[in-house]
Amino acid sequence: MRIGELAGRADVSTRALRYYEEQGLLESGRTVSGQRVYPESAVDRVRLIQELFTAGLSSRLIVTLLPAIDARRIDPELLQRLVGERAAIEAKLVGLQAAARRLDLLIDLATHPDTTSCPASLEQGAAQPV
Repeated sequence: MRIGELAGRADVSTRALRYYEEQGLLESGRTVSGQRVYPESAVDRVRLIQELFTAGLSSRLIVTLLPAIDARRIDPELLQRLVGERAAIEAKLVGLQAAARRLDLLIDLATHPDTTSCPASLEQGAAQPV
């Protein structure tokens, strides 16, 4: 299939497919006129690549991971990299939860303003009686 058909079936842009190819994530053949052609299996491969990106993995890590997925075997070093990626995501999640709490405090201050003073911090403002 040609690049436009693959893009439509995998629900990605042709630009994304070209990027995947540049990064070594996806391979294509070429017609005599130089157009990219892909096997039927490329649809599933692109969907897998999308899932790995959605999991927060970089293209550099994905290119290393794909052969392990294909072989259904992961070496200990690569497994440790994945564990590290998972820990980094957890740390970001903790930070995002803290940001959400600060926004909740700000929303509370905005919806229940204290006109007598300006709090030095969001926590201080939330602790003041309304």
